[in-house]
Amino acid sequence: MNALKKILSSLIISGAVILLIGLYYLIIKAGIPYQDPTTEMQIQYAVNMGIGNVLSLTGFCMTVLATVIRIILLVIGRKK
Repeated sequence: MNALKKILSSLIISGAVILLIGLYYLIIKAGIPYQDPTTEMQIQYAVNMGIGNVLSLTGFCMTVLATVIRIILLVIGRKK
């Protein structure tokens, strides 16, 4: 049970880090779209937005799921 708690804590931390990296891509790398972009700039913006979306969603899901499982284990552990 103790090893499972450590794994879940690691998943919570790594999920938060992945979420922050995804937000970095969305806010800093992609940012506000250009007014009159060239084709290359449009492609780069779309790539950065795609990476940011995937990383943000993955990090959020990892963090939430690991937190929920950790809370469930905490409640089960207190009942014993």
